[in-house]
Parts: sequence; structure tokens; C-alpha cells
Amino acid sequence: MILGINASRARSGGGKSHLIGIISNAEPEKHGINQIHVWSYRTLLNELPNKPWLVKHEAQKQDDSIFQQLLWERYKLPKLLKENSCSILLNVDAGTVCRFHPAITMSRDMLSYEPGEINRYKLFSKARLRLLLLRYVQNASLRAANGAVFLTRYAGKVIQESCGTLKQVAYIPHGVSDTFKKIKPQDWPHGKNRPIQCLYISPVSQFKHQWIVVKSIEELRNTGLDITLTLVGGGNATAIDILHKQLLLSDPNGKFVHLVGAEPQSKLPKHLAKADLFVFASSCENLPNTLLEAMAAGLPIACSNRGPMPEVLEDGGVYFDPENIKSIKDAILKLVSDENLRCSAARRAKEISNNYSWNTTATKTFEFIKKITDG
Repeated sequence: MILGINASRARSGGGKSHLIGIISNAEPEKHGINQIHVWSYRTLLNELPNKPWLVKHEAQKQDDSIFQQLLWERYKLPKLLKENSCSILLNVDAGTVCRFHPAITMSRDMLSYEPGEINRYKLFSKARLRLLLLRYVQNASLRAANGAVFLTRYAGKVIQESCGTLKQVAYIPHGVSDTFKKIKPQDWPHGKNRPIQCLYISPVSQFKHQWIVVKSIEELRNTGLDITLTLVGGGNATAIDILHKQLLLSDPNGKFVHLVGAEPQSKLPKHLAKADLFVFASSCENLPNTLLEAMAAGLPIACSNRGPMPEVLEDGGVYFDPENIKSIKDAILKLVSDENLRCSAARRAKEISNNYSWNTTATKTFEFIKKITDG
């Protein structure tokens, strides 16, 4: 069997990490796969390991317009798959317009599906129209595929309420790098030798609620608690503007909020190693990478109670409503004031993170590919 992988538009950090994780840990011959052909853009192909069974193809120029990318994917890619005798196609993103068969499509995006999230964008804005179009394209792609992969059961449930019940579905979460499992958290700041350092790693976006976390930390400081917040992640202009306005109100002199901006994944372990407590305040996720990484690092976690977060973190943290300042404050305060809870939650989160490995992800993915190919 020859497998084709369409990663021509895998631009998100999660999508790239997923592909690299699968290829790095793949043992395709165990599943009857002799060769794997990957179509993507040059920078992502360069990040993939070299394997004797792996053939890399440059899909298009990285600066091609979205229209050019879609035309290539719709008309050129199916021909290339046939020319290379591919038996089945794996699409790493449900935004594909390729209609090669048989095919398996991975679902990665939740923003266009999560109830209420689309309403955060102005009625006739480009962002809102893009999400509506994306939902239509993804529904069509999932229906057309012979099999669908969801990262969480929560995502599978919500998305199938929109696209309809799919016949062949697998729930395969992505893994977490061993690099994060090797992190040794720093000692808790007993006494007043230094502030409690909170960390939130995520792109600044309307559904990430960084500004509400900032306000929550400000109010905790007003009670006399010596606590700081580090925000790591890029983001979109509208959300960053909201965050900056809140910072002008809450921390105009930059005393307790440290903005880092976007960081490559290779630098995230150092931020986690310097943190005392991890905060995750997103209201829309499929399977959050940074939450898993904080779990693997063994940090105590205050976490949003929305979306798949309770499915992922289980009983390994303290939950809050990400749009409620008091709820966030209470969750952080619980972890700060109760050492037994803080330590047991951190241990439990790390234990749960052991269920997420790239070896397991790769094995389950190739097992599902074989199942669909065999009919």
C-alpha cells in the first residue's frame, strides 16, 4: 500500500506538530504501507525527518494566494496521487477541497462550530464570513471522506451535529513531546522571597480571554497576593488591541504582566520551567497543545470549564468560567492557598498526560488507515 498525505495548507502550529509527530514515530511497514508521499510547502517538508519510506513533494510556493492553493489542491493533487500510485489519501486538515478516494480527513478546527463563538466577530466582518465559509467547506470535506479523525470526543460530537453523523470515525488525540515531560517545575515560593508566577501560553484571540485573566490577576494583587502573569503568544490585531486596552487600565507601568509575544515551540519548555501555576482560559478548542504541555510539565493548572478541557484535564486541575473574573480568581486562589490540592492536582495532570504519546497517535492513525483501505 502507498499512502498519500495532503499537508499543503497545514499552517497552524498544531497541524504541523501533528504531522511531524506522526511521521517521526511511524512504523508504516507494520500496517502494510510500503511508502508514504507527503505534499506540503518547503519549510514544513524541511522539518519532517528523512525516512527511507518517505517521499517529500513541494505542493506550491508558500506565498501563493489562497485561490491558487485551492485550485492546486482541487485539480492538480488528485492527478499527482494517481501518478504516484497512492492507495489512500490522508488529509491533515478538514479545510481540504481535494476529492481523491479513498480518503481520511482529520478535523482540527472548532471555531466555526462551537456554539456562540462566531458571534464574537462583527456581523459582516471578513473573520466571520471566513468562519461561515470554512464550516461549509469542512462539512463537505468530512461528508466526502471515507473516514474522519477527531482529536476529542467532544469535537466529534459538536461537529457531527453540524455535518451529520459520519459512518467511519476514529478518535485519535495527538501526542505531547517527551521534552515537556522532562521539565522539573521550580519550587513553590513559600514566604515572600518572590512572587507567584502564573503563565498562560496561547495566541491572543477573542476566545482566549487574556484580558479577563489580566483583570483577575489585578484583583488578586489588590487583596495583597504577590502574583504575576506572563502571557506567551502572538495573535490577531483586534484581540491584541483589547488586551492592550486592559493592560493600560490594570497594569499601565508593566509591573506584574509580562508580554512575551509569539515563541517557537522549542522555547516553551523554558517558560514552563519558570512558572508556578498555569492558567488556560480558552472557550474554544479541539485539543489544546499548550494545556497538554503544561500537564506534562507537572504544573498546577487553573483551567477553563468549556469545550473539551474537562475531557482532557479530567480531575487534574481546578476549573473556572473563562468569562467570569470572580470564577478565575477563585480557581487560582484555591491552588495558591491549598498546598495539598495544588500538589495532588499537578501530579494527577502529569499522570493523565502520559496517555498522550506520539507513538500511540501514530499507531492508531495507521491502524485506522488500514481499516479504511481494507474496507
